[in-house]
Amino acid sequence: MLLGGEDDIEVVGVLGSASEALEVASREHPDVALVDIELPDMSGIEATLRLKEISPHTQVVAVTAHLGEETVAGIVEAGASGFIAKTQAAEVLVSTIRRAAAGEMVLPSANFPAVLVGLRQAHRGRSDARLALAQLTGREIEILQKLAEGGSTQEVAKALFISPLTVHSHVKNILAKLGVRSKLEAVTMGLRYDLIAIERAWAG
Repeated sequence: MLLGGEDDIEVVGVLGSASEALEVASREHPDVALVDIELPDMSGIEATLRLKEISPHTQVVAVTAHLGEETVAGIVEAGASGFIAKTQAAEVLVSTIRRAAAGEMVLPSANFPAVLVGLRQAHRGRSDARLALAQLTGREIEILQKLAEGGSTQEVAKALFISPLTVHSHVKNILAKLGVRSKLEAVTMGLRYDLIAIERAWAG
């Protein structure tokens, strides 16, 4: 009902199970999917992983009441673009969907640095992560740092004096080199292995 009143948002399905959602995703390939962590037929983590396999361009936002460390690690590695609490106000939900559709990481803005620090600690990492990170160019590292600072594509482009299209191209290359599914996972990997620094990102 809430989203139906928004001119730029079309709801293609409201489903009660992961299997139903995956069926719709395979047919509709939505821009954004809000996925509850607790589903009746499989975990939100597994549902996110399968959804990203079916529809790689769909931005998944995990909806949850609370996040444990294992859940955070799992949902990030599954390819989620971010998180939103079930208690958020209606206008925040609408804004979150628009931001996710634009390809932004979606985290609680009021506590963005703390959330990233928590994600860094929760991210389990991979044995080949350092080798993958070593493949990034200087420009790609700059962009990863700007993303960790909470910058949108437009903001990153402005800060680095390049076009948004160039930022998109670099991000695509970053994800491919690191073998990850989302900006959020790329950022947490960079933070975990000290390629970028949350302290520098939020100094002052």
